[in-house]
Parts: sequence; C-alpha cells; structure tokens
Amino acid sequence: MPGGRIAEAARNDAKILESARAVFVADPEAPIAAVAKHAGVGIGALYRRYSGKEALLRALCADGLRRYIEAAESALADEQDPWKAFAAFMHREVDADASSLTQRLAGTFTPTPDLYAAAARAGELNVALFSRAQEAGAIRPDASVNDLGPILEQLASLQIGDAGRSRALRHRYLDLVLDGLRADRRAELSAEPPTDDELQRRWQPR
Repeated sequence: MPGGRIAEAARNDAKILESARAVFVADPEAPIAAVAKHAGVGIGALYRRYSGKEALLRALCADGLRRYIEAAESALADEQDPWKAFAAFMHREVDADASSLTQRLAGTFTPTPDLYAAAARAGELNVALFSRAQEAGAIRPDASVNDLGPILEQLASLQIGDAGRSRALRHRYLDLVLDGLRADRRAELSAEPPTDDELQRRWQPR
C-alpha cells in the first residue's frame, strides 16, 4: 500500500538521521558507510536518500534547526511568566541536544542557503525569547543572547556515566547557569559575550 510505503520511508529517514547524529557526533570524520551500518540499512538505501556525506550532514543540521525553531516558537507562544518560558526552553534544548551538532560539525560541510535561512529564523526567535525575559527584568542586563549558544554547547560536551546520568548532570549544570543569568545575581562578568561574527565564523569550511 502506498501509505504503508510512505510511513516506512519516513521511519527509515528518521532512523538514518538518528544514526548519523550518533555516528558523526562521536566522530565527524566517520565515513557514510558507518551510518548505514549503525542504522541497519544497506549503503544503497542510504545513497538513494542522500547523494553523499555532505548531503547527509546538511539534512542532519536542518533537522536540528527544525527542532530548535519548534522549541523556540512554542516557548514564545507560552504566555506564562517570561522567565519560566525561557528556562523551560533551555531545558528542552538540553534534551534536544542540537548543540552537539554545532560543537562537532561546524565547519565540516558547506551550508546551503536554506540552512542559512533556517539559522536566521532560529536567531530571530532566540533574540525574541531572550529579549522578552530580559525586558521583563528576569535576566541580568549584562547578559547577551549570544551567550546562549556557547552555554548549550558547553553543557552538550558533558559526558559522565551513561546517557541517563549525563543528561541528568546537564540539567543540573543548566540550573546553575540559569541561576547565574537571573537579574538578581550580579557578580561581575570577566569578558564580553561572543560577537555574531565569532559565532558564524565557525561554520566556514576548515
């Protein structure tokens, strides 16, 4: 049945992307064959979906951006206390773990115009969500929206114990970071936040 084949193709796509995430986050230099093996599909089936490693990396990045955008849009639609919406968004992003992709894959492939557009949309949502909480007096005035990416990447680098333990500790340290972002926590910051140029430069091919 056509519907059954479409559903199966969607499941295979999801399986391939999850396997690509696991393989390339562990080793950005891994061959595409390692993804097929991890996903339990033939290399031919993988190549029917993606022309090569570059295309697969782009799809993986697009999927991460899609998840990020959905989380940010959901947080902005939340009319509860701006700080609670912001904090819930940050915890959701720790679970989504899109920052592992940035940390490991930035500069390993050439982004497409569509990826740049999605990244720009994610950036706009980031600014809106951060600014709403900061303007409400919840986030310290010397914090910057550009602090968020590096914070999430640092948390993504934490690997202690098994996956469950690592996840729990990432949330623990996010709680500590969030406490430091509160407007009533005013220890002096020792450096300026990263600039837009510094953050974007990492995506230039190495």
